[in-house]
Amino acid sequence: MKLVLFDIDGTLITARGAGRRALRRALDHVFGTTGSLEGYDMSGKTDPRILFEVLSGAGVDRMAVTERLDDFFERYALTLSEEIGDGRDVVTMPGVADVVRRLAAAEGVVLGLLTGNIEAGARIKLQPTGLLPYFVLGAFGSDDADRRRLPSLATRRAHAQVGYAFAPREVLVIGDTPHDIDCARHFGAVAVAVATGRFTREQLEREDPDLTFDDFSDAEEAAERLLRT
Repeated sequence: MKLVLFDIDGTLITARGAGRRALRRALDHVFGTTGSLEGYDMSGKTDPRILFEVLSGAGVDRMAVTERLDDFFERYALTLSEEIGDGRDVVTMPGVADVVRRLAAAEGVVLGLLTGNIEAGARIKLQPTGLLPYFVLGAFGSDDADRRRLPSLATRRAHAQVGYAFAPREVLVIGDTPHDIDCARHFGAVAVAVATGRFTREQLEREDPDLTFDDFSDAEEAAERLLRT
């Protein structure tokens, strides 16, 4: 048995900046400031962590942020849905849709999401791709601001859903940032890096992942390598 957990932004898709635009609009609406969002690197971070760090940079008290967290993410989901629109700007990364389908068809493989997106945001971003039904579970930024805690949560949810207790080395975490590799390492999972985001293959390999891909354009080979791991 294998549990394969995919990151979203930079790994499965690019939404061409829709997330940042929605975040900017929601920040302005709820807090009256966009904080330190300009130039802020969101790669691999959970949505709550982004919110706290961006507003902290503008001097907003953490308690004040916490009190309006639900309001903010409700507004963010609304603005993200508007930014995504008909989904024409949501693009799947090379070969990834084929890899997902191949893994989903393989015996003994459970597919899930492990993403810093809040769950509502993850669904909004993936809906236009047709891939959402392949992911039977997930762990999201709305579950915990600390990405390191998400692999354990996803594994517990998989156990509850399919009745099998996955050992850490039976879990693959696939992502495009050092944070994805770090959270896999923290849990003891297999760390799979793919250089389809803003980090190069060389930068990712410095974090010592178990597997590295430039992309999944050779979907057959990529799926075979993942299944052999």
